[in-house]
Amino acid sequence: MNPIVVIPARMASTRLPGKPLAVIGDRPMILHVLDRARAADIGPVVVAVADAELARIVEAAGGTAVMTDPALPSGSDRVWQALGQVDPQARHDVVVNLQGDLPGLDPRALGAALRPLADPVVDIGTLVAPMTDPEESGRESVVKAACAFDDDDAGTIARALYFSRASVPWGQGPLWHHVGIYAYRRQALARFVGLAESPLERRERLEQLRALEAGMTIGCCRVSTAPFGVDTPDDLERARRLLAGAR
Repeated sequence: MNPIVVIPARMASTRLPGKPLAVIGDRPMILHVLDRARAADIGPVVVAVADAELARIVEAAGGTAVMTDPALPSGSDRVWQALGQVDPQARHDVVVNLQGDLPGLDPRALGAALRPLADPVVDIGTLVAPMTDPEESGRESVVKAACAFDDDDAGTIARALYFSRASVPWGQGPLWHHVGIYAYRRQALARFVGLAESPLERRERLEQLRALEAGMTIGCCRVSTAPFGVDTPDDLERARRLLAGAR
């Protein structure tokens, strides 16, 4: 595999406007994510931006920014458009879509997202982590993955059968917190962005269901903990506390 990491970022967040430039410590959040993607050392890193201000910040920090159409409907579309600009010769056969709101990401997680692609039938790799907080299962903001692992090996791969904001699957056993990092085979990403929004995707507001409804295979690699995401002002304050404590 010859991966490239693309981080989609835009200023027009509904719940936290200007989110990529929210300051954590002494740096904008997007630069924390960029640092972690570089530390993963799995391939070149590109930030797919929709705003000139973001591009300037990324480039001033020595990163590579690619301007994309602000009207694109999703981060996946932004990743695909940026990929066409930076790699028109298709040298990179795997594209890692890393959300720009994971400032506490363990860099090793990006390598873990690639592991499901060792199986040639898997189109998309992603991550799951065990839920340790009982309240998580009831939160619609926490996406759950319906998958089953054969043993206790943290490197075991399982096929995703469904994703939901509800608590699934029912019954005794672990629940899995989906981590929104995706490693696409290039042809799988091309197919995905060409598909129409699917019925379950609209219902659950989860775009990965579009892939499952189209018959694509998503493989999940288990990691020990889910990185915290920043979607709201409260999340931002939590990120500031956690990262301050890590220094």
